[in-house]
Amino acid sequence: MKLNENWKLRDFNVGEARDLEVASPDYIDYFWMTTKVPGDVHTTLIERGIIADPFYGHNDQQCRWVEEKVWWYRTVFTWDGEMDAGERMELLFEGLDTFATVYLNGVELGSTDNMFISHSFEATRELKKGKNVLAIKIDPVHLHAKDKMQYYWSGFSKKRIWTRKAQSHYGWDWGPRLVCAGIWKDVHLVKRRHAYVESVFARTVEVTDREATVDVTVDVRAFERGKVYSAYVELLDATGKQVAAESFSLERNTGLVQDGAICANGLAGDVTLRVPNPSLWWTHDLGDPYLYQLKVSLLSESEAVDVHEERFGIRTLELMRRDEEGRHAFTFVLNGVKLFAKGANWIPIDSFIAAVPDARYSHLIRMAKDANMNMLRVWGGGIYERDIFYDECDRLGLLVWQDFMFACALYPDYNQNFMNNVRHEIEQVVKRLRSRTCLAIWCGNNENDWLYEALHASGEIPHPFYGEKIYHELMPALLDTLDPTRLYWPSSPYGGNDHNSREEGDTHNWQVWHGNIEPRVFGEPQVQDYSVEGLSFKKFKGDTTKFASEFGMHASSNRYTLQRNIPESQFYWGSEEMMYRNKDIHHPKGILLMEGYTGAPTNIEEYMNYSMLTQAEGLKYGIEHYRRNKPDTSGALFWQLNDCWPGTSWSVIDYYGLPKAAYHYSRKFFAHVLLTVDHDADQEFVLWALNDRIQNYDDTVQLTVYRMDGTVLSEREFDLSVPANGKVQVASLSEAELTCGADASDVVCVASSGSGATEDNFIYLRDYKDMRFDSAQLRVEVDKAAAVIRVTTDRVARMVKLELDEEWIVLSDNFFDLLPGQTKEISVTQSDGKPIPWETLSVSALNVIGNSARG
Repeated sequence: MKLNENWKLRDFNVGEARDLEVASPDYIDYFWMTTKVPGDVHTTLIERGIIADPFYGHNDQQCRWVEEKVWWYRTVFTWDGEMDAGERMELLFEGLDTFATVYLNGVELGSTDNMFISHSFEATRELKKGKNVLAIKIDPVHLHAKDKMQYYWSGFSKKRIWTRKAQSHYGWDWGPRLVCAGIWKDVHLVKRRHAYVESVFARTVEVTDREATVDVTVDVRAFERGKVYSAYVELLDATGKQVAAESFSLERNTGLVQDGAICANGLAGDVTLRVPNPSLWWTHDLGDPYLYQLKVSLLSESEAVDVHEERFGIRTLELMRRDEEGRHAFTFVLNGVKLFAKGANWIPIDSFIAAVPDARYSHLIRMAKDANMNMLRVWGGGIYERDIFYDECDRLGLLVWQDFMFACALYPDYNQNFMNNVRHEIEQVVKRLRSRTCLAIWCGNNENDWLYEALHASGEIPHPFYGEKIYHELMPALLDTLDPTRLYWPSSPYGGNDHNSREEGDTHNWQVWHGNIEPRVFGEPQVQDYSVEGLSFKKFKGDTTKFASEFGMHASSNRYTLQRNIPESQFYWGSEEMMYRNKDIHHPKGILLMEGYTGAPTNIEEYMNYSMLTQAEGLKYGIEHYRRNKPDTSGALFWQLNDCWPGTSWSVIDYYGLPKAAYHYSRKFFAHVLLTVDHDADQEFVLWALNDRIQNYDDTVQLTVYRMDGTVLSEREFDLSVPANGKVQVASLSEAELTCGADASDVVCVASSGSGATEDNFIYLRDYKDMRFDSAQLRVEVDKAAAVIRVTTDRVARMVKLELDEEWIVLSDNFFDLLPGQTKEISVTQSDGKPIPWETLSVSALNVIGNSARG
């Protein structure tokens, strides 16, 4: 029974009211606000008009008072059920944020101190026939952190390290400080009869052509010790047909399991399923992400008392740390196939996570798949994601790199209460996620090991490595027992003679954007070079990493997103409101990066265009380099996919689901088959063909060089055959050979597939600021009935941009280059089914006269 209805909300000052008085069933709450569960306080206040939208202007500063208050939730629900002997009732909260106390009919059931996990409370005796009053008190976090030691290193906030809640709620370099509180997941009243399934751990042990071996462990909580319990495990295919089944007794006694007033006996059992002619789960780029249905029925003697069901994919997955020659590697191997991990880092979907519908998750993960990504990293300063996130990754065929929620700080691992809380969190999170087919790796934290060593070496951190016991003792010990099937990686980045070493492990390349001077070794300070050359994305070329798990650069949000959240009088380049959109306090970095490629912007239009083009070309430059370096480099997960608010950040999709230029570039530079060029000004032009598929790639490739008016200067064809999961150097030419003596700044090169196996790759031989584009004129046709836009040009058009004033608009392509004589057809939809605002359509390009053409 879900208890998500009829909730009310009210704030109190600290110490204003007696807890038992407010929790009492007789307390009068007639004039409280109605509120949604799941939900949070801020969203309710926004909906009621009590606080202005925190995302608009500086409004977030006006609602800081919210985090200082005590917040009470109350609801009345009716229970007309019956309880037989052997039955118990529990209140289950999937997520409480964060320091909450739970009362049922005026009786205090217990308190919580962890946002990331569910909490159950014994309610059998307190539950009444008829009306029941459930009240939740949520304390401000400062009450629980104000007296804690806060003098050691922690980015963005000192108090956050003591609170097991989303660390980014306290603000980060891509989002505002909005310290949420609320009932952020579902609430249930659950009847337990005799026993229930506490967790199921299914994993593929072995796969042959004819059979797969799947081990299943079932953990049960039994309230009656004298009964005999068994489990019936079935595996059903996608049509519902049973392909394997086994019954077994639950005889392994794991002892007393206590959670507050809930006491049970732990039982467990294992079974091996043998699945004939298995259909394997693949990432979508390699095959079909096939999912079976796993069903576990729990029997108390002959009575069925609980059923657990989940999707399950049969696959083998390992992380290869040494290659066949014994050299360091960091390569995921799926079903025996070496995988180049292509994807991005995922941050919380919103500053107000509870208010986000599942459809938004589904749409964003679909966008990741459509951009040819096969892996997402759940970053360690947010949350362990909602089930819908993992459901969609399982279903769509994307792997997940899963951080534990520790980021950019020292954590108090010397404190017994804190460590007990962390242990409970890890145990519950691992049990919840370990059967997920998409889950590829557990990672202890984000950047703590690397930054501690670097900042300790430079003298900025004088303290011991607080948190080390969590990542290097507690986590690996627990995972050895709870999930020995996946590699545990202590931190990201980690490995080598610097935890950000290029010789071993994974790396975060912040040479680009932050200007870090690398390589460094243990004991050396981390220093930066804030200059055009020091921040340039050309630094990617020297990176020989085994696996790039973080790197990126800023770009503006789309015009619609900015205009919706900035006062009109402040919508200009250099305004206070524009700067406030950027939470990375070193604002000159973005200017220096643009200065090196596009030139520095002088107005808001140039800022939006130049920052987007620089981000897109910079990621293309880096990722194509990493992919050409396969198999020595085996992954590129850029920072970051999404935004939690409408700001300026490293994201490639802004807060309203509108892609930046780099998103559409990513579909092309992450393509399964890629034609890519290794070239810098005045250097050799080297054409490569990359094939990440498990089939050979045979094709005829055209390399054509055009003047800006469309005149063909040279045209070459190359027949090629690229082995499965391989690469081939196609050609090497000097600039003079390539351009037939024409000036490199006057031409564009296009590499295209004769078979259409991959999209055209436009290559410019000079940076944008050094190119000489003709002024182009665009012709735009709109077919509203077909929801199609057609664009043609009379000269090479650089970064053609389509804009519509609506959120979650989906364009089949955007920010593309166009040759004279070509017609580009773009389909348009809106993900929520809203009408397309055709009257707001604007089509422009960087070299269009007046920079605007309207349809």
